[in-house]
This record gives sequence, structure tokens and C-alpha cells, in this order.
Amino acid sequence: MRVDAPITQDVLTLPRKPDAGGKRNLVGLTRAQMADALVSIGTPEKQANMRVGQIWQWIYHWGAQDFEVMTNLAKAYRAQLAEQFEIARPEIVTRQVSEDGTRKYLLRIAGGHEVEAVYIPEESRGTLCVSSQVGCTLTCSFCHTGTQKLVRNLTAAEIVGQVLVARDDLGEWPVPGAPRDETRLVSNVVLMGMGEPLYNFDNVRDAMKVVMDGEGLSISRRRITLSTSGVVPEIARTASEIGCLLAISFHATTDDVRDKLVPINKRWNIKALLDVLREYPRLSNSERITFEYVMLKDVNDSDADARRLVKLIAGIPAKINLIPFNEWPGAPYQRSDWARIEAFSDIVHKAGYASPIRTPRGEDIMAACGQLKSATERGRRSRAEIAAEAEG
Repeated sequence: MRVDAPITQDVLTLPRKPDAGGKRNLVGLTRAQMADALVSIGTPEKQANMRVGQIWQWIYHWGAQDFEVMTNLAKAYRAQLAEQFEIARPEIVTRQVSEDGTRKYLLRIAGGHEVEAVYIPEESRGTLCVSSQVGCTLTCSFCHTGTQKLVRNLTAAEIVGQVLVARDDLGEWPVPGAPRDETRLVSNVVLMGMGEPLYNFDNVRDAMKVVMDGEGLSISRRRITLSTSGVVPEIARTASEIGCLLAISFHATTDDVRDKLVPINKRWNIKALLDVLREYPRLSNSERITFEYVMLKDVNDSDADARRLVKLIAGIPAKINLIPFNEWPGAPYQRSDWARIEAFSDIVHKAGYASPIRTPRGEDIMAACGQLKSATERGRRSRAEIAAEAEG
């Protein structure tokens, strides 16, 4: 079986410029950015922070989509806000619900581009998997998303907007005057959708500041996990500027195999990645780092791989998520046999690391890990074309 991965040259991803003459979206702005925006339309500087607090609560606590409902603001001021700003979300193109309750949203954003977000309900939590880029530049050979070329970075508004869309769909916004409901349907956020979050650092950081704000969406930094393939220079910044939990798309125990599975390894190899990770729990006060490891039959699933893995991560507070490969049309790999996955897990567990085997979710709607790809892009290409590209 071939494990060669097409290597995409580095590309410069530029933030999308607002449409000329269009209203500015207040969603995704940090508090400081929102204050500046309000001052720019004539709000007195001494009032700006108070107005931010009022608007912030309406947008992120009550889920308001219209300035008219913001009844603690003067009517003339509401009209002024509506003339200059909008409270915009991505548009839901399709919404699919899996047999296991997983919901997948295909969302249209500015420019007509599409991204996917996935909501995964569990007994003790509800996790929303959000995208950070349209497509992906990393071309990891086992990942369906990686077969879609990178188009652009998402803005902070488009990242936060995915959370708002999910809460809209789940009916999670509180009702003024109703008894307080402590149930959190969207309790966790994982930056594990389309794209490499650390190639869109500033927008991801600003979006997570909004999501973590205690007077709005109020999702704790310990309930946010950022997954990276290993953009080493940005990992320390993640600790100091975001402080969320970290997951690493690791997937191999030798540079030779990881070069093929995760091509970014050719720039920052396993040693460089592990060196910076040893500092991360201290820098961010995180409990432990999650190592994601997709199980590929006869590629990275041997007992020797398991033993190498525990030696490599020695000294790093960590858990190992073993991910049965989620197959997609034309994929150049097969899922490891279940007995092989369990044997791998047993070696890791006996070495003192948690090694849960992730239960595949949403496979029937192509919503599982590594399967996300916009429907329009998928529809344009035949199975044979995708297989040919994956073969390099």
C-alpha cells in the first residue's frame, strides 16, 4: 500500500476584506475592537465600554440577531447601530442528523465559500467541532479534508458564527424571564474541523477570546481544545495568548512515516515538535496534551510503534486518543483491525497513559474525524479523481 502524500507548497493566506460599503459585523470582535467600532460611529468614549457590555450580553448571552430587541438601549441608538452594523451568522446550506444524534452543518460564508461544523452529543457533554479555514493546505494523506485545496482563512466572525449557528439550531439560548437552565448543549469546542488553526492564529485567538468570555458564551478554556498538526513556532503563542487545551495530530512514531502521513513534519520534525510540547503544559497551565493517533492498517499500528510512542512522549503529561481510521471514497488506507487497535491501546495503557479508542461518530453522514469536506467540492469530483490525487 502506498503512503505517499502530495505535498502542497506554502501559500500565503490573506484575511478576507469586508465588502466595500457593507455593514461591519459585530460578531467575532473582541471587546476592545467592538469599543473602537462603537466610538467610530460617534459613541462617546466614556460610554463605549458600557455599551459593549450591553450589546455583548444581547449577542452572546441572549442570542440576539436584531438590534431592535436590545431594549436597554435608546431607540435612536438602536437605529444608529442597525444602520452601521450587522449581527451576521454563516448561512446553513444543509443540516444532516446522524443515527447517533451527530449533526453536521454545511455553512456558506462570505464569497460563497462553504465550510462544515459538526455537533456531537454525549451523555456528559456536547462537543462542537469548528473549522478555521476553507479547505486545508496540509494535505495529510489520510484526511479527506486535506484533498480540498486551501481557499482562505476564516475570519473571527466566521469561527464564532459556527458556535452561534449550533446554539440557534439546538434552541439553546435562554428565554428572558424564564427559569435559569444550567444545561449546556454546546459545552465544549474543538478546533478540529477544516483547516490548520495555527495557520490562522490571530483570527482563532480572537474568536476564542469571544467564546471564553464569562459574560457571553462562557465556555471555559479547559473546555476548548485546539488541534494542530505541529506548527511549532505558534505552539508557545497558543499557550500564552489562548491558553486552551492542546491536541496534536501525531499519527506516526518515525519521521519517515510521519513525513508521508503529515507532510508538515518535513518542516518541523518529531523532535522539534516534542521539544516545544514539553514546555506547553507549564506555559498554559494545561493538565495534559492529547496526542491524536489515527490507526492505519499495516502503516502505523504495530506493537513496535506503540512502544516507540510511549518512549517519545516520556515526561509529557499526556493522553493518547486512538482513532479508528474513518474511510472515505478513494482513501488510500484501511482501518486497522479492531484486535490490533486494542493490542496497541493495551501497550500504551500499561505504560501509564490513558489510551481511549475513539468511537466513530457520524460516519453515515460523513461527519467523522477526517471526513469533513464541503459538499459542493465533493460533488464536483469523482471517486476516481479523489483516489488518483490521494495516490499522488
